[in-house]
Amino acid sequence: MHVSDPNHPDPATNAEPKTAPGGAGRILRALRSASIVRSLRKDWVAMLALAVLLILMFAAALPNLLAPYRVFDLTQIQLMNAFRPPAWLDGGSAEFLLGTDDQGRDILSAIIYGLRVSVTVGLGGVALAVVIGVTIGLIAGYAGGFIDSLLMRVADVQLTFPAILIAVMIDGVSRAILGNAGRDNAAVIVLIIAIGLSGWVEYARAVRGATMVERHRDYVASAQLSRVGTASILFNHILPNVLTAVLVIGTIHLGVAILIEATLSFVGLGIPPTQPSLGTLIRVGNNYILSGEWWIAIMPGFALLVLVLAINLLGDFLRDALNPRLK
Repeated sequence: MHVSDPNHPDPATNAEPKTAPGGAGRILRALRSASIVRSLRKDWVAMLALAVLLILMFAAALPNLLAPYRVFDLTQIQLMNAFRPPAWLDGGSAEFLLGTDDQGRDILSAIIYGLRVSVTVGLGGVALAVVIGVTIGLIAGYAGGFIDSLLMRVADVQLTFPAILIAVMIDGVSRAILGNAGRDNAAVIVLIIAIGLSGWVEYARAVRGATMVERHRDYVASAQLSRVGTASILFNHILPNVLTAVLVIGTIHLGVAILIEATLSFVGLGIPPTQPSLGTLIRVGNNYILSGEWWIAIMPGFALLVLVLAINLLGDFLRDALNPRLK
């Protein structure tokens, strides 16, 4: 009669350590399941937010294809077209649906190109924050003890600084190292780093809490008995089972990241005017809002509002749909 030794698992029965039920597959199954589809169909607000977000993301991905004019092409800019109002106002033209700015650039085209920069910075900043926060959260939650206390105290210190202040500090450091011209050329990368370094704490805290629960599961013990490396346990076994929280936080954080970029660009610390984002367009239009040319600032501002609102509404829906306690 064969007796299995828990310290030396039988290769015939324990060749592969058990994995936790669900994990990344649980998220994918939930996203494809009939229940979440039914929930989406019943929630017309979430459906509208998803449709609007897909349209804006598609426009941001293909601005050269969808924009009526190439706002960076000097041959298509005519100063005679400056300060044209939107098409539905007196003096407006169907040629410029949302009007033109002080240089005669089509506002609609500028918004589409601005979407590309804003979305790129937002997605890049969120991705960097996810990498940093998830890694720290996994290590802190799995190791515990002194390492956990040290990493969480660093996170507590991080929380004492507002995200905008951290971004301003990083902007100042980049200007000191690269100079003003070099910093403007690397503006997108600098903003991604600033947003990533200012937003990782929320991911770290959520992943740490989930990891402290998951590390006591049977599948982790099975992996440890099979002498699976710590890195493999963290990223191949535990990580897939904490992705639900990361997905929800990431969706909400994307809207925050886009707002941070817009705020920094509005005050002159973000994207330079040569690479207009939505924040830069609002900043330029703000100079003319009191002189009657309100559309130069209001139209990009409305596009920013719609984009962030759609992201937040979709994030709220995903939070409720992926929360088993609300089923």
